[in-house]
Amino acid sequence: MECCRWTTAGTLLLASLVLSSRTARSEEDRDSLWDAWGPWSECSRTCGGGASYSLRRCLSSKTCEGRNIRYRTCSNVDCPPEAGDFRAQQCSAHNDVKYQGQLYEWLPVTNDPDNPCSLKCQARGMALVVELAPKVLDGTRCYTESLDMCISGLCQIVGCDHQLGSAVKEDNCGVCNGDGSTCRLVRGQYKSQLSASKLDDTVVAIPYGSRQVRLVLKGPDHLYLETKTLQGVKSENSLSTTGFFLVENSSIDFQKFPDKEILRISGPLSADFTIKIHYAGAADSSVQFIFYQPIIHRWRETDFFPCSASCGGGYQLTSAECFDLRSNRVVADQYCHYYPENSKPKPKLQECNLDPCPASDGYKQIMPYDLYHPLPRWESTPWTACSSSCGGGIQSRSVSCVEEDIQGHISPVEEWKCMYTPKMPLVQPCNIFDCPNWLAQEWSPCTVTCGQGLRYRVVLCIDHRGVHTGGCSTKTKPHIKEECVVPTPCYKPKEKLPVEAKLPWYKQAQELEEGTAVSEEPSFIPEAWSACSVTCGVGRQMRLVKCQVLLSFSQSVADLPIDECEGPKPVSQRACYSGPCSGEATEYTPEETQLLYGSLQEFDELYDWEYEGFTECSESCGGGVQETVVTCLNKQTREIADETLCVSSRRPPQLLKACSLDPCPPR
Repeated sequence: MECCRWTTAGTLLLASLVLSSRTARSEEDRDSLWDAWGPWSECSRTCGGGASYSLRRCLSSKTCEGRNIRYRTCSNVDCPPEAGDFRAQQCSAHNDVKYQGQLYEWLPVTNDPDNPCSLKCQARGMALVVELAPKVLDGTRCYTESLDMCISGLCQIVGCDHQLGSAVKEDNCGVCNGDGSTCRLVRGQYKSQLSASKLDDTVVAIPYGSRQVRLVLKGPDHLYLETKTLQGVKSENSLSTTGFFLVENSSIDFQKFPDKEILRISGPLSADFTIKIHYAGAADSSVQFIFYQPIIHRWRETDFFPCSASCGGGYQLTSAECFDLRSNRVVADQYCHYYPENSKPKPKLQECNLDPCPASDGYKQIMPYDLYHPLPRWESTPWTACSSSCGGGIQSRSVSCVEEDIQGHISPVEEWKCMYTPKMPLVQPCNIFDCPNWLAQEWSPCTVTCGQGLRYRVVLCIDHRGVHTGGCSTKTKPHIKEECVVPTPCYKPKEKLPVEAKLPWYKQAQELEEGTAVSEEPSFIPEAWSACSVTCGVGRQMRLVKCQVLLSFSQSVADLPIDECEGPKPVSQRACYSGPCSGEATEYTPEETQLLYGSLQEFDELYDWEYEGFTECSESCGGGVQETVVTCLNKQTREIADETLCVSSRRPPQLLKACSLDPCPPR
């Protein structure tokens, strides 16, 4: 309508405007057949970046070269958060218009690679996508992550300086045409550590002002957010469904899949965000994250300090102070030292108060001060002993400003003379590493296969480096033994002595009588004993012991590795007695008596598993693990034997300990 009104007015007043329009023509149009450009139209938007146009008329009966319309951007101020998305507003305007006889709630379809300037909308909760208008309104962004805007149905390039056709772009820190020096890239990976005592854990803390945040979780667990504004207001968002959310004025794109979750925040964040993980399954999850963190602490040069002399010539210096851009206040220098990108400005020295003193008859010659004797400097006493041996303590010292004269004599002076450099701290933390703590290993299997028994675990005192040490309080030591109950009922036949069985053979006869049936739980199943190795006297019997399980569906028995069965493994060899040889008396020799009563060491008891130290650390720094080395040993000779000789005893559990906990040097 504005175009039509302008055209009609131009037709009626053409004769009176010819002279003025000719004088208003620009240099580039002076020799052409175009009239002067008309006024700029109203902006298509009131915020968020819109477009305005200007028209001109061809004064020739022939075709003029060039265009009769030009555009510029306008209203380049951010819209309030409650204003919503401009493309979404255009889609929702059709909610009251029936499409094919039915009303829908329309949502915007963004980032169309084929025609980003058409108004395509999708019905909420449905796969229906419709082009509701061939062109979006002027000023609509072509793509969600770009400043390019649609004008008259065409996508026009817009630079970060908000000029049409400009190729100037923001750097990763959000600075237009910047060099990326005001932020730093942070990337890393988190792996979940399942614990019975923890339901969630912190993945990463992302500070205020960060940009281009992206996290990808792979696994059964779930992400959620905690935020804290600069005013200290805290909130939480569970991120339960896929969609776009507004959290503390920051737009969040969250996608939830069966096996992974993706979180994107273009930023800048308007609060401190803490990304947390909620454990939801037995499997481990991993989270990869990347974002650009603003360097919020930067050096700022101070003004010159007061002159060192009121007359006759003196000097004055500048200094540098660490400034917090977020809170607009000066903070301790250590915050600026945290960023390697920050280089502290060197102090500047200049002469001052050069007028002669009243008692002087001429100007005092000013020479470069530091060529003759050093500038005033801070000096400190040694640190006191730390107030605590671990867990964090405090140590202190005294600091004073001193000056050295030409003869090398040092004397205290006013502190302001040393203020060109920061005063050294008077106190500092010390021994901030954790005190030794008890570390309990995993429980052993229950000592019985049914009913009530005991289980054991190893408890070590570990220091902050992961080394086994002393110093832990005995009052807080976890217990190393506790009762356990195996839910399998115990079925024992009534004890009875075999006919003519004598006391030494009771145990053997009882074992013959007690058979073990295969069940749906892995269990040790011994086969029948072999015949005695001798026909008279004391010999040996052998049998095969398998780990088996009953497959209920097929009602078949499957052999399993020995490690799959819990509880003590039945013996595979034992002594046997076949009666006296050659009519000998039935009295036993001392050796036979010891053997029959179990005092003589059985073959199965000759070999056993033992710990032989730890492997090398898996990492050289930043935290690693060491595993125990378990070997099969001959108890008598202490020599390493083949592992098959130890199969009758249960292999001890693998133990882990932390190592190389010192942080890795920065790359």
